[in-house]
Formats: sequence, structure tokens, C-alpha cells
Amino acid sequence: MKKKFYIITLLSTFFMNGQTGLFENKETFTRQDSLRGTITPERSWWDLKHYHLAVQVFPETKRIKGSNIISFEVLNAANIMQIDLQEPLNITKVIHLREADESGKPMQEDLSFTREGNVYWITFPKALTLNSSQKIIIHYEGIPTESRNPPWSGGITWRKDLFGTEFIASSNQGIGASIWWPNKDHYYDEPDLGVNIDITVPEHLTDVSNGRLLRTSHNKEAKTKTYYWKVENPINNYGVNINIGDYVHFSETYQGEKGSLDCDYWVLSYNLKKAKKQFKQAAMTLEAFEHWFGPYPFYEDSFKLVEAPYLGMEHQSSVTYGNNYKNGYLGSDLSGTGVGLKFDFIIVHEVGHEWFANSITNKDVADMWIHEGFTAYSENLFVNYHFSKEEANTYVIGTRRSISNDKPLIGQYNVNNEGSGDMYYKGANILHTIRQMVNDDEKWRQILRGLNKDFYHQQVTTEQVENYIIEKSGLNLEAFFDQYLRTIKIPEFTFKVKKKKLYYQFNNTVEGFGIPVKVYVNGKEMWLNANTTEQEFLASEKITSFEIDQNFYLTSKKI
Repeated sequence: MKKKFYIITLLSTFFMNGQTGLFENKETFTRQDSLRGTITPERSWWDLKHYHLAVQVFPETKRIKGSNIISFEVLNAANIMQIDLQEPLNITKVIHLREADESGKPMQEDLSFTREGNVYWITFPKALTLNSSQKIIIHYEGIPTESRNPPWSGGITWRKDLFGTEFIASSNQGIGASIWWPNKDHYYDEPDLGVNIDITVPEHLTDVSNGRLLRTSHNKEAKTKTYYWKVENPINNYGVNINIGDYVHFSETYQGEKGSLDCDYWVLSYNLKKAKKQFKQAAMTLEAFEHWFGPYPFYEDSFKLVEAPYLGMEHQSSVTYGNNYKNGYLGSDLSGTGVGLKFDFIIVHEVGHEWFANSITNKDVADMWIHEGFTAYSENLFVNYHFSKEEANTYVIGTRRSISNDKPLIGQYNVNNEGSGDMYYKGANILHTIRQMVNDDEKWRQILRGLNKDFYHQQVTTEQVENYIIEKSGLNLEAFFDQYLRTIKIPEFTFKVKKKKLYYQFNNTVEGFGIPVKVYVNGKEMWLNANTTEQEFLASEKITSFEIDQNFYLTSKKI
């Protein structure tokens, strides 16, 4: 989750906030955009294996100082590496950690580096050996960008709780993890062996990060405490987070499809009672999504829900929460139907991202609809599982009021450019429409579970997702996806009635568009295969009423 949501007028800017152009909106991109969004030669020659991030946080000065050990494998012989770290932070030293010499002592070699905006070019004396395993350690420090409106604007949030205790968190989807730590800041490559996260804070504070807490250590002289966290699974950069505050902890064990899942909850001390009540929805959400999507993808790293000084984000195995312990979205219903008040929006939406964003990750940010479309769709699947299919349908149809159709859902590739904010609820309604065409809920569930099995812990493209759904559904959806993902045109089903005859066709479509549509003729359900050529249906009696099933995301016009 990154954008603001629509609630009557207060949050009506959500879907358009911060969005940039697409196919029909020419944009001017900078070299920095290309360096950030492209798999450059200086990125492609090395395969990321592991990060070991160690950071000390200084709340009084809003400063950080740390290091990152980057382990990687050499895919192609090269000697210039791209590392991303956004201004005003600075790299102070880079060391190549080489194999031990004859005495058994590890060899260290200082590396030279130069800066170009938010990119550092690190130079090795010579090309590294093909297929070799290598490590470098990057030291850095400075005052990171402060988020003025988290999580909509990325950075570090420096706040205080109701008792005046520091309450600090990172949130950096979109703007990038390199806003607070040095890394390969592109979605295509994740650390195969996970990440270690060592966070040092003043002794009266607690840090909660991703994965499992291995241990803590005290430095009495410095009056600090270090928390050592370990993530075993691959993780996207923006999923790595810090949460610092006066936390208390409670837990439960969820019995899921892969066995026992440790669920840990970290909240501010004075919110403990409310959290124990509201967070019961966490296990409910895991249950619903394991039904629809398959096993929770990160059993090895546990599951956490962590209170944050902003609305919430999908940080892998460390989901952040700030919905004021209310159902709906800050107490309001995004669908306008009343159904959205049956569940806590942030718990359901952000936990849904564990499957779509954290396990299945878009390879290029232009395909962000994969994250947000499927996860917005998961909201009505939660309703379907715990309440009823009818209420789920009502909810997802209600969210159409937030769709602006300002730009296509897919952004421009290789320049770190997202598509339209419609990726949320237009994306959800696209998937809901496909479910109608599949017309077999168990088959549709197996398609969703299959996506999570076959693309488990992978970075994917829109094309891969499209082809998978086409293959498994047996539907001809090529033009359908072009229509809904790559244009802003919504198909218009036009029809006219002459006694017993119904004439119908689609307008406002891409070439080759055609889908089966469920309709009701004189109140009786039937299916019509409609395309851009006018077709005729002959009823057995005079047609007195005709309507299209509302679960299809279409417009209609009677001629």
C-alpha cells in the first residue's frame, strides 16, 4: 500500500496523488529515473545473495550511521558496480572483503567510488572472477529524508507517542529503500539468502524489524541496545523496515496449511488492550487468504503486526499498522456500501500483500498493478470467506466509485514509473470480472493458488501473469487485458430490443475484444458471447426486460 484512499471528499486525491504518465501521457524522464528504473550493465553482472544491514539510530539529531555487507555472485566478469543511496546520505567507505590469505586472515581492500546523484559507482581494481562469491561492506551516514506525510511520502518518520516517547519508523515504497540504506534498489533482484538487520537504539526504546529476533545486546556505557533480526527468505528492498518505540509484545500461534505459524504483535504500551481485541482479525485474515491463495509465504520468518506512526504498509513479515484500531479505513467504508465496516481495512489489505508484493513481486515498478490490484481484490475475497459471496460482490462493485480512468494501469518501463492509482480498484474489478467469466469458483481459487505456487518468491512481469491466467482459465483474454490494463476505455455493451429479438455488440474497445457476458432476459439468466460485431439473439417470447450482470465491469447503452 502506498497511495491515499478515497473517502467521500477527504481522501479523494488518493488514486491520483504522485502518479506520473503512461502510454497516452508523454513524460520527460531524467537520467536519474533511468538509473533507478533500468537493469543497468552495472547491476546485471552481479547476483544479490545476502544483505547484512547494521544501523544505529540517533533520535535526538534524526541521524543514522551504519553499514551494509553485500554478498553477491559474479555472473559476468566486470569491475564497476552500481549501488543506490539517496541524498543527503553519504557513503564514507567501501571495502572489498576478500578470501583469507595463507595465514587465515581475511583480506580487505578499500575500493574507490564516485557519486552521480542518487547512484554510487564502485570500482574494483580489475574484473572479478566469473561465478565467484564476493562481499563488500559499505559504510554510510547522515540525516535521511524525513517523511512529511507517511506513508504517502517516503522516508523516516520521527514522532513521539502520547507519553512523549520517541516513535520512529521507515516507509519507502515508491521512493525506494535507498532513501535510508545502500542497496541494489530495483525490484528485479532480491537477496536469495535473506537479510540480517541489526538496529541500535537508545536503551529505553525497542526496535521491531523483519523476520525473527535472534537476540539483543546492551551497551551500558553508550546507553544503547541492539536488536538482531534475521530474514531467511528473499525480500524486496522496500519491505525492509525499522519500527522504534515503547513497544509491548503479545503473540499467538496460528495453525495453518504448513503447520504452526508464530504470530507476534508489537504495539505501544497504552494500546495493548485495544490491540488484543482488534488484532484477532489477523488470524482471520491469514485463514481466508490461505484458503484463496495458498500457504502464507514466510513461515520461516514468522508473521508480525507492528503499530506504526502512520496508516500502514506491507513490510514483509513485519506488517505495519496505524488504523486507530477501527474497522474500515480509519472508520470509513471505501465501498460506500457498509460492507467495508465489517473488517479492519489495514489488517486485511496489508496482510494480503504478503502474497502479492512480497512473495510475488513485480519485476518493474510499471507493473505495480500486480501488487495493488490483486491485494485490493483480496479485500472482497476476505468478505466472501468470512461473510458471504453476495456481500463480497457488493463490496467490490461499490469500490468502482473510486476509479477515475485517468491513465492506464501499466506505467512506463525502465524509468521507475508506476501506472495509474486505479491499479487498486480497477485492478480488483478486472479480476472480479475474470472470476465471472471463469464461472467456476473452485477453478478460480485454484488459479489464484497456482499463481502463488508457480511464482512463489519470484519477480514477475504483467505478461507472465496474463499468460498464466489465460492458460489456466482456458479463456481468450489477450484483448481483454490490453483493454483494461493498457487503455482507459471501458467496454460499452450496446443493445437494442425489437419484440423477440435482441441485437448487441461492444463499442469503445481495442481490436479483437470479445468476452462472454452473463445477462438476464425477462429475468432469466443466460450467457452471450459478445464482440465488436453486432449479433442477434432470438427469444422464445417478447423481450420485456434486459440487464447485464453487475459483476462485470462494463458500461451499457440501450439504443
